Amino acid sequence: MQDCDFPSLPHILDMFNHAVSQMKSLVLAALMSASASMAMAADKFVLDASHSQVIFSYDHLGFSTTYGMFSGFEGEIMFDQENPANSTISVSMPTKSMFTGWEAREAHFMSDDFFGATDEDMITFTSTGIEVTGEGTALITGDLTMNDVTKPVVLDTNLNKVDNHPMQNKPWAGFDATTTLLRSDFNVGNFAPFVSDEVQVRISLEAMQAD
Repeated sequence: MQDCDFPSLPHILDMFNHAVSQMKSLVLAALMSASASMAMAADKFVLDASHSQVIFSYDHLGFSTTYGMFSGFEGEIMFDQENPANSTISVSMPTKSMFTGWEAREAHFMSDDFFGATDEDMITFTSTGIEVTGEGTALITGDLTMNDVTKPVVLDTNLNKVDNHPMQNKPWAGFDATTTLLRSDFNVGNFAPFVSDEVQVRISLEAMQAD
């Protein structure tokens, strides 16, 4: 019988290390490719401030439902139409941009009884997760910061339409959402429960694909 020439132990170790190095390179390349694909899948949309509103309402002493709104604010949506759960949204608005239709009420809300707001104070929302619940519907969870307090909130959201805008001739998207907040969570709970602690919030947004 002829002697078989087996590779030496150092040679075997060199071959093993080379194979491991190649595998690491392949895995890294695959991860980078997947990350790039995910990044490319989401399109950046910016809010159309002229058609975006946040409307809130609350019970006043049981006699009426009182309304107020924010409009003309800024925001950005990274919108992944193929996998909406990968989308993100961030919105900000000056606290003092609140409009109620009654200047004395707005001044009261901005006073130390409620917000004690300055020109620099902002209300912000940043999404932290999206659960798709149906065709064009989702629950968007995020951090709402208001009056220097940050709390998690969930927006029950409906995608109204995604299409080319007939006048702007570019991709456009529209969403509606609702949630309920407690004023006391944000340290603006004065006069509850006579003025309801619960505040109903309705949101309607339009956004255009960024250039």
